[in-house]
Parts: sequence; C-alpha cells; structure tokens
Amino acid sequence: MAKAQKSYICSACGAVSHRWSGKCDSCAEWNTITEEVASGGIPKGMSTKGKGRVIDFEDLRNDKITEYMRYKTKIEEFDRVTGGGIVPGAAILIGGDPGIGKSTLLLQSVCALMNNKVNCVYISGEESTDQIRMRAKRLELDKHPVKLAAATNVRDILESVRSAPEAVQLLVIDSIQTMYIDNIDSAPGTVTQVRTCAQEIIRFAKSRNMAVIFVGHVTKDGQIAGPRVLEHLVDTVLYFEGDRNHQFRILRAVKNRFGPTDEIGVFEMIREGLSEVANPSALFLEQRAEDAAGSAVLAALEGTRPLLVEVQALVAPSSLASPRRAVLGWDSNRLAMIVAVLETRCGISLSSHDIFLNIAGGIRIQEPAADLAVAAALISALSDQTLPADTVFLGEIGLAGEIRHVAQSDIRMKEAAKLGFKTAVIPKGGKKSSGKAAIKTYELGHIRELTDFLGIAG
Repeated sequence: MAKAQKSYICSACGAVSHRWSGKCDSCAEWNTITEEVASGGIPKGMSTKGKGRVIDFEDLRNDKITEYMRYKTKIEEFDRVTGGGIVPGAAILIGGDPGIGKSTLLLQSVCALMNNKVNCVYISGEESTDQIRMRAKRLELDKHPVKLAAATNVRDILESVRSAPEAVQLLVIDSIQTMYIDNIDSAPGTVTQVRTCAQEIIRFAKSRNMAVIFVGHVTKDGQIAGPRVLEHLVDTVLYFEGDRNHQFRILRAVKNRFGPTDEIGVFEMIREGLSEVANPSALFLEQRAEDAAGSAVLAALEGTRPLLVEVQALVAPSSLASPRRAVLGWDSNRLAMIVAVLETRCGISLSSHDIFLNIAGGIRIQEPAADLAVAAALISALSDQTLPADTVFLGEIGLAGEIRHVAQSDIRMKEAAKLGFKTAVIPKGGKKSSGKAAIKTYELGHIRELTDFLGIAG
C-alpha cells in the first residue's frame, strides 16, 4: 500500500507547502495553513507508461450549437444579476454574512422556479427539514412542492439525485462548507473537503446538464471561506451584502461566465421575506435632508444600472494627535487620497479635523466616480454650507487634482434627470449625451474649480 503523503495548504490563497508554518509565505496571512493527507504513489488505474487516448478537436464555429432556455425565477432583480436567468448546467456560488438572508433568497427563488415547472431539490447541511418548513410557512411559500433533504454526505446526495423519479434540473447545496466525502480523512469545511466536494458535485451536475447553487460562508474580511480555487471552479460568483441594521440588501455579481459582471440587484428585507426594489435610486434618496451641510448626491453606476445615492460627510475639529477617519460604504484609502489632494492642491486644511464619511442606505460603492461627490461633501461639511439640492456629482480625481472622465456618464445623467435633478457636475470634455439635454451640465477640469462652483473660498 502506498504511503500517505502530507502537504500543507493555505486556506486563504491555496498555496501548497511541504511543512507547516504559522504564516503563509505567499499571501502573508497568519494561521491559515491546514494539513492535507493524500495517498502516495500513482492512483490505481493510472500509469506513467504508454500512450494516452487521442481526443477529438473541434472548430470554434459550429452551426449546431444547442441554445438552452434559461431558468427564469421571475424575480427580476435575481434574474438581472445572473444575466437573464440560470443557465442549465451552470454552477453558482453565493456568499454573504451570517443572517443576511442567503437562505431566504434561495428559498424564494427555488419556489419561483417550481412555478415555472423547473424541478428543484434543496439540500441543507445546517438546518433540518422542519426548520426549512417553518421559514417557508413564515414566507407563505409552504404550498410549493420543493423537494427538501437534510444531508451532508456528498455520495448519498448525488446517488439520491441520480435515482430520483424525475430529472432534477436545479440542485441547491446550503452550504458547501458542511459537505463531506467519506473517503477523505479531513473534517467538513477544510480546504480538502470543500475543494473535493465542489469538484464532485460540479462534475456530476455538468454531466447531467443540471444547474447547481452553492451557499458559501464568508470570513471576517467578507471573502468566501475555503480555498480560492472554489471561486474558479464555479461559473458565477454572487455576493449577498448589506448592513443588517438597514432593510436594503444588495446581490452583486463579481464573476459571471453567462452575463455581465458587477451587476447588482436590490432587495428590501421585510417580514414576508425579500422584496425586490424596482427603483432603488428613489428609495436611497427618500430620507435625504436637502438643507443639511455635508450631503452630496452621487450618480453611480453598478454594472449596467445607474444608481443615485447620498454621500454624507461630517468634519469636526479634533483634539487628537491623529484625527479619526471613519468610513462606511466606501474605500478608506481613497478617502485619505481625496483629503491629501484637497489640502495640497486647494489649500483646504483637514489635517486637524475628524472626518466621518457614510454612503447612506447601507450600500457599498466601489467605483472611483464617487471622488467628486466625496470632495464636494467634505468641502460642504467643513464650510457648513449646503450644496444645491438639485445637483449630482460624478468624476474621478487624480493626484494632480485633475478631474478625470468616468464611464457612461450619459446613462447616469439620464437617471438623475428622471428623478428631477437639474444640474450635473461632470469632468470637462466628457462624452455628451445624444439628443436634447434634459439636465444642465457644469464641467470641471481641476478640483480647484469645485470651490468656485460651490461659491466657497479655498
């Protein structure tokens, strides 16, 4: 019998080493090295000698390509993020913080698919079937004939799906970190188990043209737990994010082989479950105080969707040697850059002030087009002067203080005009929208011109 071989794998980056260490040499993370035991030698049935079989090559162009009908849930926000529905045979991974609503979203989606005659199976490794029924009853979904099971053994699950009287079209695994294969000497949730279970399920699903959705746990940093290779194995990676103190939830696509990436869907958490938000811009600006200093409206773009959100800033004198910088919903490093540019290029002193920045509504903005709105909010908060209530801001700020162009500014301005905004502050020389302008534009070439527009001396 071949001798078992040990290797050590980093759960953060997947790097392999031959000895254990407290710190990973590849990603510099601490306490992420786990032991993996594999049987040594060449697996039975394989040989290093002899020739392999000849595989057939095909042309890229094929007039006989099969076009599959996507499985549509009729939940428009979910279908938007997946690229128009779930592709048969696709593997989808959805991650999010505990209690954010991942299981609720999937239960609603599965029940909606059952209404469209899609045969679905829901496997839970964390809850019993009675607990799932209790949630379904609260969501008024208990009348749908979804097939449930509480299991964690992958071989049992796949054999049950294979022997089902009706072909299963969608398999939901909640969650992949609870699954295990019994011939691997590792606990569920370890790097080896997660990778092997995912590979086995995906291989089985693709051989039967069955879609599969994995629920994944996340680490304290918000990344999906387990080996990074898990995100490479699947076709689509979705993050379900939001602040549990707010009712809004954002479903964000970060990888999608069958649709656009960085697409978002907006939901509202209510007693009956998750309700899709058709016009999130109006909802995010609903409680905006127009007469408050430090408030600016950003015309953002998430995927193909324009989104108007409120940027709030509070600037207060500080007695600390190192003033505080608190940021919610935006990149704190980018805030530090904007503060440095305002001080260096505009002569606006912020080094002795505490700065608090918030993207209202619990949403997180990741694009640099928010730079101009953040700068306007900081200047407004420092001078205690309100910004024009009917003005939106969009533009990236460079280190020299120049205002750089942003993508698809015409779509952003159309969304602002639809919500009643009259003026848009944009980079100079940007692409103009075609047709009759529905919104007045004020072009800036340098950050110093922003103080002139606001009527505030630098």
